[in-house]
Amino acid sequence: MPGNRLSAGRTFSALAASLDLGCDGRPTRDPPQDGFLSLDRAKFAASFAADVKPDQAAVMAESQVPWGLDALNGEVTVPAWKSKPSWYLVATNDKMIPVGVQRMMAKRAGATTVDQAGSHAVYVSKPQAVAAVIEQAAKGVSEKCK
Repeated sequence: MPGNRLSAGRTFSALAASLDLGCDGRPTRDPPQDGFLSLDRAKFAASFAADVKPDQAAVMAESQVPWGLDALNGEVTVPAWKSKPSWYLVATNDKMIPVGVQRMMAKRAGATTVDQAGSHAVYVSKPQAVAAVIEQAAKGVSEKCK
């Protein structure tokens, strides 16, 4: 997928349109309200935080900050992945970003990948695994700087 990159002058909307993200009913509010989008609170846990404790997922659903649709059209000026080493934790049970798309983005960035069973909220459900990837990245970058 050589054309599928978030490169200089490209927007996330253009990238997403070029990918097969699968239409599996991701829990977005429809229609967006006042130019903002948030996830359906009733479907939040199953789609976004399936491996998070139910009470914690409920708090996450209620306290989510809607994101502006205009953000999807912001153009990248200098993609960091072209000049900086990258690491990518592939959340293998993510229902928001398909695993194949995650792998494609990691490959495009030349990232070192680590697979972890987890939802889109893997940073909440598996913080030790996320910290380990961050430590691996820090060590990898410091090795290159020697």
